[in-house]
Amino acid sequence: MHDPVYARGAQRLGALLRKARERLAGGGTAEEALWDLWDGTPWPRRLERSARRGGAAGRNADRDLDAVCALFATAARAEERTGGRGALNFLEEIEAEDIAADTLTRRAVRPDAVRLMTAHRSKGLEWRLVVVAGVQEGLWPDLRRRGSLLEADRIGRDGLAEPLTPGALLAEERRLFYVAATRARERLVVTAVKAPADDGDQPSRFLTELGVEPKDVTGRPRRPLSVAALVAELRATTVDPRVSDALRRAAAHRLARLAALADDDGRPLVPSAHPYRWWGMFEPTESRVPLRNRDQPVVLSGSALDQLANTCALQWFLGREVKADAPATAAQGFGNVVHVLADEVASGRTPADLDVLMERLDSVWNALAFDAPWKSAQEKENARVALERFLEWHVMDRAGRTPVASEHDFDVTLEAGDYQVRIRGQMDRVEADGDGRAYVVDFKTGKQAPSSAEVARHPQLAVYQLAVREGAVDEVFDGTRPEPGGAELVQLRQGAAKRDGGETLPKVQAQQPLEGEWVGDLLATAAGKVLDERFAPTTGQHCAHCAFRASCSARPEGRHVVE
Repeated sequence: MHDPVYARGAQRLGALLRKARERLAGGGTAEEALWDLWDGTPWPRRLERSARRGGAAGRNADRDLDAVCALFATAARAEERTGGRGALNFLEEIEAEDIAADTLTRRAVRPDAVRLMTAHRSKGLEWRLVVVAGVQEGLWPDLRRRGSLLEADRIGRDGLAEPLTPGALLAEERRLFYVAATRARERLVVTAVKAPADDGDQPSRFLTELGVEPKDVTGRPRRPLSVAALVAELRATTVDPRVSDALRRAAAHRLARLAALADDDGRPLVPSAHPYRWWGMFEPTESRVPLRNRDQPVVLSGSALDQLANTCALQWFLGREVKADAPATAAQGFGNVVHVLADEVASGRTPADLDVLMERLDSVWNALAFDAPWKSAQEKENARVALERFLEWHVMDRAGRTPVASEHDFDVTLEAGDYQVRIRGQMDRVEADGDGRAYVVDFKTGKQAPSSAEVARHPQLAVYQLAVREGAVDEVFDGTRPEPGGAELVQLRQGAAKRDGGETLPKVQAQQPLEGEWVGDLLATAAGKVLDERFAPTTGQHCAHCAFRASCSARPEGRHVVE
């Protein structure tokens, strides 16, 4: 009576819980049962893939893996301490913790170190100086209801417990603040931020209950409040021509002392203080082997030409040549599936029927990786709409044009100034117009469309027309060389304007037959950059989806690499 997709999920969960229960019933330990639960899901493989991929998702996966390791360590310790009680001992240990953490790590803290912890963790401890930071209204007290979305924390031995009222939450937060403030034996410092705007951050109401008049502190702090900021200020001072020689020498001496600090295993505590880590001091690197042989034509594609000439040469180099681009995304998989189905319809292998296309789509859709089931359902509906628009476009009268080829490969060599450029690629569709000219169609499934001015000088469409002029489609025109009759982008994700047929048709952006020498100039510019290895970064809209922003000197987040 339920959707089979969700029913199978429930069945898999039930089988997994049964396996863990049987493990415990057979005398297995909590650690063994925990492993059965962990290993029985796709989560370990998914975390491993994310961790290897790196980036923000990789760092989150690393943290999740650390947390799982800590959970297994807790299970092992619970069994070792008393033994013989299985999961009960482990669950009691977890339940007794205010915050799940490794209790053994506290023993390794050096006596002269600053300890960072939550107010819960500070219970029963004291220090000469205690700083309670970030005492903001909305954060302390935090009067939001506790618990998860399904409120599983309310489930107790006697049924469902009533959720805490706002008054009870306020009292609990006040007790917690009292715990934090009374950890100081000699001096207590409480900090908060007061924004000038009425809707900005404001100090907590608890500050007034301390009985001490708050002191306003304005301006920048007298010295940096972190090691990274201190190193940055010292490094800047060593090269600042406006400061005295004595101050520069003093800054260099401080950096040397920081660079010499090491832990018990000899690892540097402040590696960024050493000049060997100052990447901006190094000369630009040069490869011993040229990127391209000057005696051979420069091999490019239409998309590469667009990147090199109009967007960012560095992005092209890192993505195409170094192969450091991010793995294919679900959005790219969406485009690949739609392109394949469009090719099957054009070639006659699949009928131009939406139901048939959706059956073909269903057979491969689950192979695409989406972040959540709702996202998969949303994109599948978008794919259905895109295919529906494609079919409407496919059967309409397009000014007398008839299809002659689909997914047509081409490989031509062109003269561009002082260079020879070899263009390779694939045309989504080639059509013959009423005058016998070749017209090239490129299907797009992206969410953004270029402007009319950008389409008029669109490098990829222009390359298709150049390829037609050089004989790329002669074989599908019975060996004769047609004139290029133009090209167009068919935006399957976006509906046409009302005057062009409305939402049921795709948005079509046409490029007229080529005029002038602007395409040759683009090819020469791109070829020159490749042969001279001039890959300077250029900022623009393409930066929003660039995988290399964190190391790009043209972006604020990557400028620290050289500055």
